[in-house]
Amino acid sequence: MLILGLLFLYLPMLVLVFYSFNSSRLVTVWAGFSGRWYIELFRDQQILNAVWTSLRIAFFSASMAVCLGTLAAFVMVRFGRFRGKTALSSMVTAPLVMPEVITGLSLLLLFVHMAQLIGWPADRGMATIWIAHTTFCSAYVAVVVSSRLREVDLSLEEAAMDLGAPPVKTFFQITLPVIAPALAAGWLLAFTLSLDDLVIASFVSGPGATTLPMVVFSSVRLGVSPKINALATLIILTVSLATFLAWYFMRRSEAKRRIAMRMQQEG
Repeated sequence: MLILGLLFLYLPMLVLVFYSFNSSRLVTVWAGFSGRWYIELFRDQQILNAVWTSLRIAFFSASMAVCLGTLAAFVMVRFGRFRGKTALSSMVTAPLVMPEVITGLSLLLLFVHMAQLIGWPADRGMATIWIAHTTFCSAYVAVVVSSRLREVDLSLEEAAMDLGAPPVKTFFQITLPVIAPALAAGWLLAFTLSLDDLVIASFVSGPGATTLPMVVFSSVRLGVSPKINALATLIILTVSLATFLAWYFMRRSEAKRRIAMRMQQEG
C-alpha cells in the first residue's frame, strides 16, 4: 500500500517532467523530444517577473515567520501559566485550521479599512501579500519550533547560566544551535507555503504584484501550455535539490551536536 501510494503521488510528476520535453503544442500528444519550451519559458517576461516576485515574498515571509513563530513558541513552552495563555495558544495556531478563503477575505477587509482610516496601504501589492503570508506561516513555524523546544535539555541552559552566561548569551550560544534544525525546517516549510499560496494572495494582491501561482492558474484556465510543464519541472528540480541540501546540512549539524554532547558526558 505504501508503494502504491508513493507511485500515485510521484508518477504524475514524472509524466509531467517527461512531457516538458515534448515538441508538440498539445501537452498530451507526444511529437518528439525537444527543449523548445524551456527556451520559450525564459523568453516569457510575465512568468519571469512572477517568479522573482514570488521568491522575494516567500523569502521575506519565511524569515519574518521564523522570528515571530520562534517568539510565540518560547512563550507557549517556556513561560509558566499566565492569564490568557490558552487564548494566545489558540490564536497562534488558529491559521492552521482556518480556511484560506476566510483568512484572505478578512485580511482584505482589514487592508481596505486601514486604507480608509490611515491611508495605508494605498495600493495592495508585495507588502500586503508579505503581511498576509507571514500571518499564516508563523503558525506553522510556531508548531515546529515548540515541538523541538519541548525536547531541549534545560540542564544545558542552566549550566551555562550557572557559569555566568547571561540569558541572551545562553540563548544564542546554547539554545539557538540546539533548535537550529527546527528553525531551518520551519523556514523551509514557510517558504514553501508562501511560494505555493494562491487563495490568500488573490485576495490581498493588486495589479502591481502578481505571484507565480496566480499566473499559472490564469494560464491553465485558458488552456494548459507546454511552458507550464517546463516551469513545473524546474520547480520540482529546485525543490528537490534544496530539500536534499537542507537534509544533508541538518544531518551534519545533528551529528556534530551528538558528538559534542557525548564528549561532554565522557569528560
